[in-house]
Amino acid sequence: MRVTELNRDTAPEAVDVVFEGLSARSRYLRFHSPTPRLTASARRVLTDVDGERHGAVCATVGGDPIGIARVIKTGECGAEIAVAVIDLWQRRGVGRLLLEELTSIAARMGVAELHGNVLPDNHAMLALVRKVLPGVRLNREADTIELSYPLAWVTAEISDADLVRSLQGI
Repeated sequence: MRVTELNRDTAPEAVDVVFEGLSARSRYLRFHSPTPRLTASARRVLTDVDGERHGAVCATVGGDPIGIARVIKTGECGAEIAVAVIDLWQRRGVGRLLLEELTSIAARMGVAELHGNVLPDNHAMLALVRKVLPGVRLNREADTIELSYPLAWVTAEISDADLVRSLQGI
């Protein structure tokens, strides 16, 4: 399995292949509504990967896309994340690899906090974010669970002197 960063040239094929590999249930869990096909506007958003405002990674096996994770800036410091893995490859560690790589891309893009919305019955995604994003905050909203995760502490440089001052209470 290989994870690579997507761009505007490589995203369209990956988006199409991964979407086709999702069952109706997986599409519902990912898009929060029945989604039998991608609308032109949704496809345009999903494929507009510029690496600055919208970053995405794709997992492939033998060159075939099997999953995508994306981060889209929603403001100066925050960004929304999403992960989709085709049904045949779910629960095999693909989502974990994608989300780990995505946090690196988000940090490079200057994102300080990741957020997203997960349906309460998407137990696999909730378990994934708890595993990959330790300390993730999960808040129940009306019909979704809102997640937020500060990236700043993950990418912060802490010196030995900082640790000593912290332990000494200075």
